[in-house]
Amino acid sequence: MLLNPVILVMIVVIALGVFIALIVNQQQQRQRRLQAVITGRSELSGRGRDGKDKKIAQQRAELAKKLKEAGKEDRKEKKKREGSTRFLLQQAGFTETSVGRFYIYSLIFTVVIFLLLYLTSWSGLVKGLLLFTAFFGLPRLFLKMKAKRRQKKFLEAFADALDAIVRMIQAGMPVAEAVAMAGKEFDDPLGTEMSYIYDDQKLGIPLGEAAARASERMPLTEMKMFATAIQIQSETGSSLSEVLTNLSEVIRARFRLQRKIQALSSEAKASAAIIGCLPLVVMGGLYLVNPDYIMKLFTIPKGKLMVTGAAVWMGFGVIIMKQMINFKV
Repeated sequence: MLLNPVILVMIVVIALGVFIALIVNQQQQRQRRLQAVITGRSELSGRGRDGKDKKIAQQRAELAKKLKEAGKEDRKEKKKREGSTRFLLQQAGFTETSVGRFYIYSLIFTVVIFLLLYLTSWSGLVKGLLLFTAFFGLPRLFLKMKAKRRQKKFLEAFADALDAIVRMIQAGMPVAEAVAMAGKEFDDPLGTEMSYIYDDQKLGIPLGEAAARASERMPLTEMKMFATAIQIQSETGSSLSEVLTNLSEVIRARFRLQRKIQALSSEAKASAAIIGCLPLVVMGGLYLVNPDYIMKLFTIPKGKLMVTGAAVWMGFGVIIMKQMINFKV
């Protein structure tokens, strides 16, 4: 017996709510563990709470509260900044493209999609959703994919650039000139970002602040460490070559670990790809064998309902499998 459309929608909403609740619960548990470490509850539980211990516990609790409030404000500000179109354009490397020009390009792309949809016989609701996605969704998705690809290419050459900067510093060259030479020797995106750092420094911006701006355009942990090292060196005069050498070794070690994880998880990824593609392959095979049999799923209302439900559950399955095989280093 086929499910009522209302019941199917309720099942999908309940499943989505459970999935979101699990993610929120994990984040709350992580915050509680961090707060417990800061307040030192585990340290104070095994001994008597005299006046000094209570004072220390109170100070830690106040510090934890301040850190929590500051962390919330920083996360809100960071989330707001990362969601802006200007921030995505900078990450993707389109620093010369204004936000208005980006929306003009999005509008042109939407008009092209509209002309293609005008030739179809789909309903107005479907066309409206597709046009909305073409204007607000696909261009931003393109920027995010471009930014991810650019960050990966940057990180692949970052270790060699750090070694080159270290050799030039050890030879007696100033840090700013070493960064400028790295910008000339390496291709985009690494050479471009190093050149931006040097250009900002020439305009009067401190070198540490210029590197911090580059870490916003290239939001990688390694780039933030590089900016922090330069800022500390400019303020305290510490040994920058040793810090950059250690950072280069860490980057290469992370690459080795990432390749090892990819090799160990290749079987799981292949299994997930096979499981995800199997329904489409079976449906294509049935269409080649008996088209009338499989086309009932796309012509009658009950068949369309079944296909919609299957697509929704397959989407949830693909998301869960992706989270299971997504190993971050």
